[in-house]
This record gives sequence, structure tokens and C-alpha cells, in this order.
Amino acid sequence: MAWFILGIAVVTEIIWALSLKWAATQGSWLASIVPITLSFVNMGLLALAMRGLPAGTAYAVWTGLGAVGVTIFGVILFGEKLNPAQMGFIALIIVGVVGTKFFATA
Repeated sequence: MAWFILGIAVVTEIIWALSLKWAATQGSWLASIVPITLSFVNMGLLALAMRGLPAGTAYAVWTGLGAVGVTIFGVILFGEKLNPAQMGFIALIIVGVVGTKFFATA
């Protein structure tokens, strides 16, 4: 169950980071409510996942997959550019997350 909760936390992490960029383009206080709210949900889910997972494992997976997701959706939604070297290093992050999950004790 902790891994499932962590997966939801990763999704909210990605949405949170993308909502920061969106809110910056809106330039209103109302738009700022979205990332602020998501940050509380996000941290709560991460904390909940850490009840059943080692903190380092949960945090590594959360930040790694969050970074990969934000990068991918930044390209799709905002037209951000990636070069081949960046793509290779993002692939290494994914390998690291898979390895972390594969060798996790919880």
C-alpha cells in the first residue's frame, strides 16, 4: 500500500510543479491557490508513504520520478526543449528509480 500511495504522491508532485509554472503565467492570487493546495496534499501523501517505506527510498523515488514527469510534461505542455544528453541522463534517473524499487526491503 505504501508504494501505491507513493505513486499518487509522485503524480501530485508532477502536477504541483507544473501548476507552479501555470500559476506564474496567470499572475493572479487565485491561480496561486492551486500549487499551494497541491503542496500540502503532496507532502501529506509523501509522509504517509514514508510510514511503510524507508525515508531515503521514498524520497529518491518521489524526487526522481517527479523530475522525469515534469520534464516530459514540460516538453508536451510548454514546448520546452531537451537535447540527447539530457534525455540520456533522464533515462539514468529512471534506471536508478527502478533499481531502488527492485532492491527495496519494504
